[in-house]
Amino acid sequence: MPPRRVITGRSQEPRKRFAEELRLLRVERKLTFRALGDALGWDGSLFSKMEKGETLGGPEVIQALETYYGVPGLLLALWELALGDPTQFKERYRRYMSLEAEAVNLWHHAVSVLPGLLQTPAYARTLLASGGLKGEELDEQVTARIGRRELLSGDDAPRFRTILSEMVLHTRLGDPGAWREQLEYLLTLSERPNITIQVMPASEGIYALSSTDVMFLRLVDGRTVAWVETFHTGELVTDATAIERLQLGYDHVRDLALSPVQTQKLILKMLEESQCDPST
Repeated sequence: MPPRRVITGRSQEPRKRFAEELRLLRVERKLTFRALGDALGWDGSLFSKMEKGETLGGPEVIQALETYYGVPGLLLALWELALGDPTQFKERYRRYMSLEAEAVNLWHHAVSVLPGLLQTPAYARTLLASGGLKGEELDEQVTARIGRRELLSGDDAPRFRTILSEMVLHTRLGDPGAWREQLEYLLTLSERPNITIQVMPASEGIYALSSTDVMFLRLVDGRTVAWVETFHTGELVTDATAIERLQLGYDHVRDLALSPVQTQKLILKMLEESQCDPST
């Protein structure tokens, strides 16, 4: 069957189409970003970022826009398609991203860097640039990574637990202000009911998964798959025996890790120390 002919001339890529529709609705009503923000109770810069594709916004914002514009169901449908759009990511990650968008529970362990779902734009840019990305490609990947954070927002967001090696929190960004912003963001996220953050103390020495970054995804059909990652590449693991071995290691790590409350206190202490450090 030949591909469907594009009639409207609008983008067929979910994220771009979502941004286009937002702009069309606003422009048709001759609204500035500030006027739209005043009407809905959000800062106008949020709507600017949404139209630029820098963020997708949360479901509360989308529902408010639908009510204001009188287009029930339209924007939410486009938002859901944009949120689950895997084409924004590198080819080898696309299958994983599709599964991540469908997951009902996520369990994660980090060896040296924060997971993408918890990164600020400055952290994501620094990390991606260290891997060789630059220019427009770097900008696109930063935008795509930050857009993924919407997965953890909203009433139907999946539960997410991450256990961070203490080394993650000692690997600072070069910009002190950006690093403090990242620590503050972690504290904010740790207050969300669906997010649990724990730290694995360095004093425990070598432990199970001490050299392995892994994300477990519990899917709607009850299956669990895992994404095992190194600095250069990642592998989707679907074999039940291999996943069971990884999960046993994860259970061991969780038993040794600081509690969520202890972790919050540690991050807060690091934040306070960074603010008092005369070198920053």
